[in-house]
Amino acid sequence: MIRIKALGVSEGLAHAKALVIREVDLTVIKESITDVVAEQKRITDAVEAAKKQIESLRDQTAKTIGEAEAEIFNAHLLMLEDPDFVEGMTGLIADEKISAEYACFCNCENFQQMFRSMDDEYMQARAADIGDISQRVLKVLKGVADNQIDAINEPCIIVANDLSPSDTAKIGTKPVVGFITRVGGRTSHSAIMARSMGIPAVAGMGDKADDIADGIELLLDGGSGEIIVLPDAETLTVFEGKKKAADERKHMLAAYKEKEGATADGHRIIIEGNIGTPDDAVRVAELGGEGVGLFRSEFLFMDRNDLPSEEEQFEAYKKACQAMAGKPVIIRTLDIGGDKEVPALGLEKEQNPFLGYRAIRICLSQTDLFLTQLRALLRAARFGDLRIMFPMISSVEEIRNAKHVLQQAKDLLRVEGVDFEPNVKVGIMVEIPVAAVMADVLAKEVDFFSIGTNDLIQYSCAVDRINEKISYLYRPLHPGVLRLIKMTAQAGNAAGIEVGVCGEMAGTRGFAPILCGLGITNLSMSAAAMLAAKADLAAVTFEQCKQLADKLLEAPNATEAEEIFSAWMD
Repeated sequence: MIRIKALGVSEGLAHAKALVIREVDLTVIKESITDVVAEQKRITDAVEAAKKQIESLRDQTAKTIGEAEAEIFNAHLLMLEDPDFVEGMTGLIADEKISAEYACFCNCENFQQMFRSMDDEYMQARAADIGDISQRVLKVLKGVADNQIDAINEPCIIVANDLSPSDTAKIGTKPVVGFITRVGGRTSHSAIMARSMGIPAVAGMGDKADDIADGIELLLDGGSGEIIVLPDAETLTVFEGKKKAADERKHMLAAYKEKEGATADGHRIIIEGNIGTPDDAVRVAELGGEGVGLFRSEFLFMDRNDLPSEEEQFEAYKKACQAMAGKPVIIRTLDIGGDKEVPALGLEKEQNPFLGYRAIRICLSQTDLFLTQLRALLRAARFGDLRIMFPMISSVEEIRNAKHVLQQAKDLLRVEGVDFEPNVKVGIMVEIPVAAVMADVLAKEVDFFSIGTNDLIQYSCAVDRINEKISYLYRPLHPGVLRLIKMTAQAGNAAGIEVGVCGEMAGTRGFAPILCGLGITNLSMSAAAMLAAKADLAAVTFEQCKQLADKLLEAPNATEAEEIFSAWMD
């Protein structure tokens, strides 16, 4: 038996065999062949197999996510059916007597170069699609599974270097009971999505993951970050006892589904859910969420090689609004950059991306991109209480400029005779320290604040939140961070606007009373954390919340603040 400790990023207990997902090496070398006909047949057979894979993916995506999201796969099918594309490979085999693998590689390079040289931006973006479908054909030729996750049909705990948002989304449709990643932390996208789906997860394993072999029995505690390899009988008995207690608590929390968020003496705190896809909104509604406090719209743009159209975005936002049946749905405009990439935009690599060209800065410089999203949001607002939130705001000028583009979107829709909701509430993310310091001024410009604690903590503490070497410096209970939160809450309360927290602090066990005591009115978190937050609030009075918050604010450092919190939790 081996005990391994890493970082727990999504609470829950799991017991199953490991499924180790290894990086696939698709490197090819130039090899000569003698049987041209046989090698050409290998190519045509691989293309047909790739088509079947894509058709399956298209149908699955249309069923689980939506028809609009499935359109990218139709585009891939059209490319595979293009005679020029296929004949480019068979022709190379005939002319140069090279292997099917190398012909596939060369053909991909030729077509990508052709598309990149075109003046049309849309056609340039097709180069990435060529890369995707060529890689799929190459995997077939090498006998490599398209995606191990697609083939899962029995309970398992996934062990991987990392998981992309699309891979994590696939997990939600499979009997995956937990996952472990070598890299990442609490704020990595795979961790955020794991919490949203209620799947136990551990991150930051590093080389310790080498101790886990495929098919080996594992126990996983997503709260403590402990993993037990090949547990003995005594350990299994203890684990089952913990799992039984966790199930009993889960049953107890179910009683809070129909209850509003409030302290024991009736002080209201609205409990909402964070989502990344429209389908996530259904889970928020099912678990008693009082709204969606954060729809991360960037997930519609990631893990694809084109940009979502206005119509595709409209359908996604509309679906989320309909799922919440009139409850508020706050949609954050495109927040990319930092650790979030959108291939279709082709953004340059930066030395310090978290402080660079990202979020509202991109949208205000690429107004066509921004206008498309704002038009979709305004149209979808007719189907619910949709609210628009701008990320990474640092000044009044940015708010006014963003609102100016929003007005342009309204004017265009009005001229075109397109139905939309003109009276949409507008808010901002408070995640840059200067925004918290200037909150009293910014509050006059917007209808609500939402504090993004993930970035607020990393900027305030000068710590890269995804750097495992300095993760110990990422301290949510640092008194300086708490003071910035209180400062923002006071400014918002004085202006009569709602002040929410949508970062990971909102859903951290026991933190709801602290944030309540600091003056926060709304808490938005993963759907799986909402019931526990309601229970934490219901166990204390508003006065107790304020007393706890005051003690933490008075602490001289993060360590003493954490000790105060631990004692309070005990």
